[in-house]
Amino acid sequence: MAKKIKNKYSADQIGTAENVEKKTFYFGSSNIRLMLVGLGLILLGFILMMGADANTTPEGKFDPNYWNEDIFSFRRIRIAPFLVIAGFVVQVVAILKRNK
Repeated sequence: MAKKIKNKYSADQIGTAENVEKKTFYFGSSNIRLMLVGLGLILLGFILMMGADANTTPEGKFDPNYWNEDIFSFRRIRIAPFLVIAGFVVQVVAILKRNK
């Protein structure tokens, strides 16, 4: 005769409160806070990159004979890209950080 195999769960136990797994969201509040900080850094970097074009006069008119040196400002060339890259690094850290 074949040996009778007893299942771990019987039909009357299915659907009871003990067997329902609690589904939790992977990211905790610290992860979400870090993601918002990273998003803020990225947005701030892009806002700092904005400004007048190379051929825009101080009056706001386009003139192909005018050259605006402000496109090479320290803010646009150094600070803004650094903030964007820092924002992306913070985003990666926020995603990879374990929730305790």
